[in-house]
Amino acid sequence: MGGVVLSDVESTKAKDSQQAGAESAAQNGGLRRTRESSGPLRLLIAGTGAAVALCLAVTLVHVVLVFLYVAPSNAISKAYNQQINAWVRPLFSQNWRLFAPEPQSVNRQISAKVRYTAPNGTRRVSGWIDLSSMDDSAVKHHVFPSHTAQNMLRQAWNSYLKTHGSDDQPYSERALLIEKYLRNIAVDRVTAQQRGPFDSIQLRVTTLPIAPPRPADGSRPAATAPAPAVIRYLPWWKVDSHEAE
Repeated sequence: MGGVVLSDVESTKAKDSQQAGAESAAQNGGLRRTRESSGPLRLLIAGTGAAVALCLAVTLVHVVLVFLYVAPSNAISKAYNQQINAWVRPLFSQNWRLFAPEPQSVNRQISAKVRYTAPNGTRRVSGWIDLSSMDDSAVKHHVFPSHTAQNMLRQAWNSYLKTHGSDDQPYSERALLIEKYLRNIAVDRVTAQQRGPFDSIQLRVTTLPIAPPRPADGSRPAATAPAPAVIRYLPWWKVDSHEAE
C-alpha cells in the first residue's frame, strides 16, 4: 500500500515537473519571439529619430544662413559670404531685407525689339515693344495682382546690374545665368506680341528719376531742373529658333 502511495506521489511530481518545463519553454519561446520582433522595431525607431534629427539640423542651418543673407552686413556674413551665397542662391534667393531698404528712386522702362527674316528673304527689325507696360497692364485694376508679373522682369534686371559691368559682358557663371534668364523673359514676352519666329533680340532700358516727395510741412521744394533720363542699350542676343516660336 505504501508503495502505491509513493508511486502516485512520484507520478504527480513528474507531471508537475513536465508541466513546469512546458510552461518555462513556452515563456522562453515567447521571449525569444518578442526579442526577434523587437529588433526591426528598434531599427525603425532609431532610423526615424536620426531622420528627424537630420531634418531639424538642416532646418536650423537653413534659417541661420537665410537670416545672415537678409540681415545687414556684419562680420559673420562677410567672413562666410561665399558659403552663404552658395546655399541661398539660386533656389532660396531672397529679394527682401531684414530692415527697411532704401526707397526706390528711379523708374525703369524696359523695351525690346527683334530681328527676323521676312518671307522675301530680307532682314528686318521690329519696332520697340514696351515690356514694362505689359507688366503694368497685367496688374492694373486687379484686386489680387500677379506677384510674378510685378517682379519677374524688374528683379531680373536688378540682378543683371549686379552681375554685369558697363560693357555688358558676363564674367562669371552666375552672370551668364542671369543674362540667359533676362533674355528668356524678354523672348517670352515678345513672343506673345510678335507673330512669326525671330533670331535676335535687343533690350533698351530707360531710367527715369523719381521726383522727391514734398517736405513734411507741406511747402513746395525749390524748383530744380528734372534729371535727364538715362537710356542703356544692351547688345543683340542670339535667340534659338525653338525659343522664338
